Amino acid sequence: MQRAVVLGGSFAGLLAARVLSDFADEVVIVEPDALDTGSTGPGAPHRQQLHALLAMGHFQLERWFPGIIAELAEQGARVGRGQAVQFYVDGRLRPAIDELEMLGASRPFIESAVRRRTQRLPNVRFAAGRGQGLLVRGGRVRGVRYVPDGQETATDLDADLVADAMGRSSRLSTWLEQEGWPVPPLERMRVDLGYATASFDRGAELPETVIAHSAPGPESSYQPTICEPGALAAVEGGRWSVVLAGYADYRPSRDPQEFLVRMRRCVAPLREVAEHCALQSEVVPFHFRESQRRRFGGMSRFPGGLVVLGDAMASVNPVYGQGLTLAALQASALASHLRSGAAPHDPARGYFRRAAAFVDAAWDVSATADLAQPHVTGPYPPGYPVLRWIGDRIVWASLRDAEVNRAFMDVVQMRKPPRALTRPRVLLQAARALITR
Repeated sequence: MQRAVVLGGSFAGLLAARVLSDFADEVVIVEPDALDTGSTGPGAPHRQQLHALLAMGHFQLERWFPGIIAELAEQGARVGRGQAVQFYVDGRLRPAIDELEMLGASRPFIESAVRRRTQRLPNVRFAAGRGQGLLVRGGRVRGVRYVPDGQETATDLDADLVADAMGRSSRLSTWLEQEGWPVPPLERMRVDLGYATASFDRGAELPETVIAHSAPGPESSYQPTICEPGALAAVEGGRWSVVLAGYADYRPSRDPQEFLVRMRRCVAPLREVAEHCALQSEVVPFHFRESQRRRFGGMSRFPGGLVVLGDAMASVNPVYGQGLTLAALQASALASHLRSGAAPHDPARGYFRRAAAFVDAAWDVSATADLAQPHVTGPYPPGYPVLRWIGDRIVWASLRDAEVNRAFMDVVQMRKPPRALTRPRVLLQAARALITR
């Protein structure tokens, strides 16, 4: 490739640019937002919320930017391993996993480091502007039309490959329709989630804790009756970043006193922060109405020279922390596709097939859990009652048995697909744990 163009310069777009820099003479990132300032621009209004980088995302980030985890830690981020990473279900602490490693850092902090690394790549440049459409000729995308910042006239930018990383606000479907191409099917699941994030001063309390996560489980019928759902992370700047979540009418507000009251009904680490640490920021709420995924792989007609990554392809319930990791896995799928010898001018069916494996795994995990909420009405996957029954018992067993917990957390951390929990060895070990109980 002579030139690849990435539309969108947040996390997914930066990872896509890093991958494409190995295959193209030049990579151009078209991005309207001032991301270096931590802006919550229109492309990602949830950027200031606490984000998780799951274990597989941690691995992929280090893979594409070697040494970046140590660099983030030197600048104030925390790296948690083993007992420093705590997961609670219905108020009960899961067994620690010694090799599990997670990063305590805010999304703007991570994104800024990735952006700096990307800027240093000799064949990558940024173009400040907003995409306006695709240049499509002869059955393939041959570039993009965009309006540079400060100008009113659109500019054409030729490309051998275009990557859409514009997030949930992507207008790709409209652009394809305008050019006479079919629109990818869109699947929705309304979840009506609300969550809110606030920062606290971090002192000597909880010296061995980097991540603490609390979720409802089968004992509470996945409702916030035993303890509040939420999480905290030790992040840069000597801060605790705390997020609380709730569905439908139980969504958290921006009231700081209500936020503290709910923290005091959560697990011990969050109670400790509420009691002893000063609130240093506003409480910032966000409303996530529905999960979405666009099915590009099954389309009978699709132009060559075009791929899609990040929330533009799939945006799943953020309470499970899959978003950043899913974007990193899609970038790796793009690398595998191009490394296979696929021509960038052809329809990227191989890429969409690879990316769909990760998207479908994330969707299955989040959708199966979301359907436990009484206000979520489907669509239900085939055999959902049986899946729910088995899933509840695996959760119970994972709280008591280290081997089952390891298998369960491998799926949660996106190191293995959901089907790993249906292997006979895991099911047998779960049955033993429940019988012992």
